Amino acid sequence: MRWWRYCVAKSMLSRANVTERLKNFLFQRYRRWLGRRLPAARTIKLEQRRLFIFPSRQGFLFALTLLLMLLTAINYQNNLAYGLTFWLAMLFIIAVHFTHANLLNMTITSLRAESVYPGQQAEFVFRISCCSPRRGHHAVKLVWPCSEVMVDVPAGGEVEVSLRHKVLERGWFDPPKLRIESTYPLGLLRCWSFAYFDSRALVWPRPLEVERWASPYSENASYGFSEHEGLEDLMGFRDYRLGDAPRLIDWRSHARGSPLQTKLYSLPVDEDHWLDWKDFSSGSVEQRLSWLCWLVLQHHRRGESFGLRLPGVELALATGDRQRELALRALALHGLSRGEIA
Repeated sequence: MRWWRYCVAKSMLSRANVTERLKNFLFQRYRRWLGRRLPAARTIKLEQRRLFIFPSRQGFLFALTLLLMLLTAINYQNNLAYGLTFWLAMLFIIAVHFTHANLLNMTITSLRAESVYPGQQAEFVFRISCCSPRRGHHAVKLVWPCSEVMVDVPAGGEVEVSLRHKVLERGWFDPPKLRIESTYPLGLLRCWSFAYFDSRALVWPRPLEVERWASPYSENASYGFSEHEGLEDLMGFRDYRLGDAPRLIDWRSHARGSPLQTKLYSLPVDEDHWLDWKDFSSGSVEQRLSWLCWLVLQHHRRGESFGLRLPGVELALATGDRQRELALRALALHGLSRGEIA
């Protein structure tokens, strides 16, 4: 009895494995066929070979109703029932043409993708254009697994829409296929197409706060001017400006008849901020990248000049938004294969 149960269980398991392998095989073949038929591009025009059309759920109910009406007309030999059935059938056939034409020759262009941190929603911006000067595109829905939007495109015009998708890991994020569909005008048929866009979003490391491992008053520090009194030394004076703090005004000289002046104090300013991978003696690769990312953002916020050293990469000292973008890009792509970096 136990042997029989063992044979039955083994047979069921083997059938499940065969079914799973068959599903995977068919899915892979379908993806390859879809990739050949709908190649990735920056701008996609929905030509006839890209469009698919099939009755919607309401369309199937409508067809079933027509069948019942036809059977009733045949049974009772009622000419009005015949006329109404064939008229509705003709309406269904005409709807096929209008639903298909609603998406035909519509152009979708991927404009830009926003760089984000892991766990955030990456925003992709698309431009939908209508080539026809007489007929627009109505009730067009763009669908991703977690985001969708419906738009109307005027004749000869264009609109911009944005879709968001959650990202989980640093590096390049390739968006999934975009489904474009419409059931205009009657909702009886659904015309759709899939689009793979040659655009991707850069995902930076998640910034994690870290204490500076070196004193801000290092040997290479030079001195600048500060208007905040503290541990700094008095370095000079400048003419008074509206809004200067009263405690910084040189009241003693003003009492002797001199014009108002504001005190300036020396402030050590570290001009050479090198963010080096080797400065961290502990932490995983992702932790080090997150710490360096936080430091990059801090120096950029203060307007300071900084450089970045990673294994195999060195970014020269500079300031500004471009330096920030280059540093974050280097951190995001660190350790990835050459194919993923390109």
